Amino acid sequence: MGKTERYLARVDGRILRALSHPLRVEILELLREDGPATASGLAKRVGESSGTTSWHLRQLAESGLIAEDTERGSRRDRWWKAVHEGDRMSAADFLDDPDLAGPLNAYAHTMIERRYAAESQFVAEVRDWADDWIDKVNFHDSSLPLTPDEAAALSDEILEVISRYRRPEKESDTQVRVHWAAFPRKTRPETP
Repeated sequence: MGKTERYLARVDGRILRALSHPLRVEILELLREDGPATASGLAKRVGESSGTTSWHLRQLAESGLIAEDTERGSRRDRWWKAVHEGDRMSAADFLDDPDLAGPLNAYAHTMIERRYAAESQFVAEVRDWADDWIDKVNFHDSSLPLTPDEAAALSDEILEVISRYRRPEKESDTQVRVHWAAFPRKTRPETP
């Protein structure tokens, strides 16, 4: 198992169904970014009841995305933790399965909305960041003429670079959001 596979969950049909609900994606994101939590703690953060978050936590656990954190809590107070730091998905794995078209669409839209929300929140809080961070932030948007194989190679190289920066967290660290997407766009040139 390579370094990337240890850190990224390979999305299959079971995981895709689990991630097709926006609240489960949000809960998983909180567990990945902020560490282990209880259903009641997560409920307060997402504005839901602890019964609702408990149900969604069980769905995430059944899919293998989270596990009970047995080093914390008690029989009454269960803690949950993320198993992986992120997901890796190939849409091609699901295109031939009509039963997964809905979950794939829901998951893709949720991920786009979550990315937009994270970047919007940063922009709203930009003045709160220390001077040593403000000139290190990068929003990059490009359009490149690539073949499908070149786009896949580019994504693999980016993931390898990200993998090189994975290490145990230090006390002085700040969590940094890294988004990566490579997808084709239809050109719509103006015609005379």
